Amino acid sequence: MLIHLPLIFFVFLLLDLLFFALLRGFFRLSSFLQSYSCRNSSVREDVLYHGMPKSQTLEESDIFLSLGQHVDVYFPTRKRSRVTAPFVFSEPIFKKQKTTIDVLPDECLFEILRRVSGGQEKGSCASVSKRWLMLLSTIHRNEQKEAQDYDKSGGSITRCLKGKKATDIRLAAIGVGSNNRGGLGELAILGNNSSKVTDFGLMTVARGCPSLTSLTLWNLSSIKDDGVTEIANECRLLEKVELSHCPGISDKSLIAIANNCPNLTSFSIESCANIGNEGLQAIGKSCPRLKSISIKNCPLVGDQGVVSLVTSASSSLMKLRLQGLTVSDMSLAVIGHYGLALTDLELNGLNTVTGKGFWVMGSGQGLQKLKSIVITNCNGVTDLGLEALGRGCPNLKQVSVQKSAFLSDNGVVAFAKVTQSVETVNLEECHAVSQLGIFGLLVNCGSLKALSLTKCLGIKDLPMVIPSGLSPCNSLTSLSVRNCSGFGNFSLGLMGQLCHNLEDIVLTGLHGITDSGLTSLIKNCESGLTKVNLSGCVNLTDKIVSEISMVHGATLEVLNLDGCRAITDAGVVTVARNCFSLRELDVSKSAITDFSVAALACSEQVNLQVLSISGCQVSNKSLPFLKKLGKTLIGLNMMQCRGVSSSAVGLLGEQIWKCDILV
Repeated sequence: MLIHLPLIFFVFLLLDLLFFALLRGFFRLSSFLQSYSCRNSSVREDVLYHGMPKSQTLEESDIFLSLGQHVDVYFPTRKRSRVTAPFVFSEPIFKKQKTTIDVLPDECLFEILRRVSGGQEKGSCASVSKRWLMLLSTIHRNEQKEAQDYDKSGGSITRCLKGKKATDIRLAAIGVGSNNRGGLGELAILGNNSSKVTDFGLMTVARGCPSLTSLTLWNLSSIKDDGVTEIANECRLLEKVELSHCPGISDKSLIAIANNCPNLTSFSIESCANIGNEGLQAIGKSCPRLKSISIKNCPLVGDQGVVSLVTSASSSLMKLRLQGLTVSDMSLAVIGHYGLALTDLELNGLNTVTGKGFWVMGSGQGLQKLKSIVITNCNGVTDLGLEALGRGCPNLKQVSVQKSAFLSDNGVVAFAKVTQSVETVNLEECHAVSQLGIFGLLVNCGSLKALSLTKCLGIKDLPMVIPSGLSPCNSLTSLSVRNCSGFGNFSLGLMGQLCHNLEDIVLTGLHGITDSGLTSLIKNCESGLTKVNLSGCVNLTDKIVSEISMVHGATLEVLNLDGCRAITDAGVVTVARNCFSLRELDVSKSAITDFSVAALACSEQVNLQVLSISGCQVSNKSLPFLKKLGKTLIGLNMMQCRGVSSSAVGLLGEQIWKCDILV
């Protein structure tokens, strides 16, 4: 019995070791099978005996020891064997999937991106792909884990998208990437038929740019109320809003702006067919700081909207522009009574306003601070209305009346007598105003500094005698007469007798004036002319050019003789000799040749900065002289100079590279 004890002990020990080895191998095999069963369930059943795999390769044949018909014992090798493929499948086990974050759904990626803090980090994420950019642009500020602070006084960045560049993707990039650069302050989207901006693009800006203070939308038919409303809700620092040709925007957007943007100071709408009185009334009630209002060609806007805006912003409104609106005399009466802070007023195309409206506006005594008024194409402007404006606006400096059929000499003279401080008067296409009204204005308006007449066909060149003892208009320094066909030598002579301190003269398109008529005006300008524009006066010759250069050569800085076909080299030679202060000279479409260019180049006193010889008979011979002039030239116009070759112009451009050459 004692003899067999060691043997029995050894057998039990061996069985113990075999049992633990078998158990260890079983657990390894179970985990291995579980990992593969998730990818392929078609495992051949004939590969297992009692849950154990049969050896398939010679490498693995030494790890099994057969103890009988029903027992297989696993002996692991000291070195872990590499698992190749001990199973036989009818098809590949599985396809290895590419490991990338793009396989995540948008919801998961959204949760990741909203935890990204810092503008630079967000910009880097937005650069990964279009998908990441669009996801970042949809993250609302209150959805961010750590929202970045922004300047409560407004952003410092200005962005402008035009035409094809105006897309939702670009707006998303602006919305995501602006915060780390100071914040977006001003945004202008100038669209056209190729622009692809929708409400989604505006919403991305609203979510990412709370510092926005100025928004301009032009010609965007795809923009609706949703985008503008989102901007109003999120960008509460808005101070300037400009909407032009946006038919999809209605009163709903204006109400949202009024409710959320109390700091609004400048508001402009143009050709927005769905904006009416309701939206303007909301703006008027909630935005008391308005300083500038412009409403143009909006058919739904009437007296109610205009009256609400003017009365609500009575103490702050400084600039008002109304154009193409169906308003009545009531609107002008309210402007005249409540425009206490108005300094600039522009009325255009108000065809339903009568003379009574303009008279009431001028008599309302509310326009005490008005400095500039522009009235265009308003049939209600009459003599009484203009006189009332002159009397009721004591600080008026600039007056412009355009396309008025009922304003006559009586109104102009009466206005000149009652006004106290007008310095600039512009009359355009006022055909009932004649020579008598113009000279009545000069005699009675002692503060007048600038007079401009454009296409006033009622002016006729009639001889007039100025009464003795009549005080001249010494305050007038600027005279502009453009395309007034009846303005001739007699009119110029009268101007010369009354206006002795002219410095700036513009006489363009006047075919009736000659050298003799202009001579009296030139000689009586005692202060010295600095700018003379005689373009299109085809009857002027070298004689008047010589007289201008000899009398005013020391002060003349700009001389324009464009289209004066009778001007030759002789006139330019006198200019080169006498005009020491000349900076700009235009002799386009005149009769000058290469000799004039040579004379200018050889003059030691002339330092031209701009020279125009377009359409003149110059050739390649002028190039050495143009090169010499190029030392001071910054602009040279050589268009339609057929005598100059393109290769010569290219060589000249290389030699005077600082000068911009037009060819």
